[in-house]
Amino acid sequence: MKKISRRSFAKCTALSMLGVQIVPSRVLGRGGVSPSGRINMAIIGNGLISRGHRRYFARATETQIFAVCDVHQGRLISAKKEAEEITKSRTDTGFKPIDAYTRYQDVIERDDIDAVCVATPDHWHVAIALKAIEMGKAVYVEKPMSLTVEEGRILSDAVKRKNGILQVGTQQRSEWAFRKASEFVRNGYIGNIKRINTQIGVFPQPPKNLPEEKIPDGFDYDAWLGQTPYRPYNSFRVLGDYSGGWRCFYEYGQRKDGDWGAHHFDIIQWALGMDNSGPTDFYPANTDGSPYRHYKYANGIGVYVNAPIPKNHMIQFIGDEGEIFVSRAQRFDTTPRNLKNLTLKSSDERLQVSIDHRLDFIDAIRFGKQNVSPVEVGHRSATICHLMSISSRIGKHVKWDPNTEKVIDNKEAEAMLSRPRRYPYFLGV
Repeated sequence: MKKISRRSFAKCTALSMLGVQIVPSRVLGRGGVSPSGRINMAIIGNGLISRGHRRYFARATETQIFAVCDVHQGRLISAKKEAEEITKSRTDTGFKPIDAYTRYQDVIERDDIDAVCVATPDHWHVAIALKAIEMGKAVYVEKPMSLTVEEGRILSDAVKRKNGILQVGTQQRSEWAFRKASEFVRNGYIGNIKRINTQIGVFPQPPKNLPEEKIPDGFDYDAWLGQTPYRPYNSFRVLGDYSGGWRCFYEYGQRKDGDWGAHHFDIIQWALGMDNSGPTDFYPANTDGSPYRHYKYANGIGVYVNAPIPKNHMIQFIGDEGEIFVSRAQRFDTTPRNLKNLTLKSSDERLQVSIDHRLDFIDAIRFGKQNVSPVEVGHRSATICHLMSISSRIGKHVKWDPNTEKVIDNKEAEAMLSRPRRYPYFLGV
């Protein structure tokens, strides 16, 4: 099979700006499920983050898991067993054994699979999601959506070209507090935004000179590495750990920028009304007059990473008339304090309501509605993750044109918008 060539970084069309989606005929009853029928799901990648997805889609009345896929036989067997146990406990559907695969291609090529959940490490997100979209599947893909800016643009263009459905797992858009904070900011309740602080934490540096270990039986390590450079096997390199493991390595993601930045940068984009655009300048620490890494928008608003925030909040919006603090677990505070209880006016701009991120994805399939975290939004938010990482790694200011999606006058940064792919792991294969 031939690989997909790089598409030009073009400005979004008016259609994509409106977020229009057309549901493939196979998931509207013309050869597939009906809007009132059940969606046949596959879970691709069954490590740490997939547990919640697997349990949700196995239990939801609108979905049924038909297949699981992983390059690690132990995880694969465990995932199959768990999903089957949940399916057996349901009274709304008959039991059917769940098929287990080590190759994602074998899952995606099945005609009876309507949708896939991609919960692999970051470096596999786009390759699998792209293949699924090309085969007419709906896709729920974990964040950050892509490993590089180039990958993200390719996937976003493919979804639009195929009129497909893709939802990114930036689930904070489905949490009440983050939506309320974004609506307050958009409607000017704290005046003009002067500065934004956000806490994403830090990872330890990956260990150097990891000793080579024996590859465990039943683990296709070469496939796990995929497009990334070959490295001798070590269990830490492939460890699924929210505090480190593979997330520490730039080969497989963008460290904390991709891990937590993908969530918080996404909410900041939403609050500022920048879903189809982005910042223009990215700065490493101790530059541009600040000890903190940060990025800025064309209007001068700066976002400062890991700057202190009162009460251990995750995001702080600072305006010339007040402040908003927001975090998970529905934590929402304001200055002045009475602003917290304000009711929005009927004339205020309102944002899309989603109270269940995975149900929002299901509804997009069943009813053709626009989901709350579509592909272009995922690409733009991931682009911030990538450019923040690039700026930090080269230790230089990176100037960015969000309209053309090009780096300005910085060849070193420009070269990092894409990465070489190791044979034979090309996109579209």
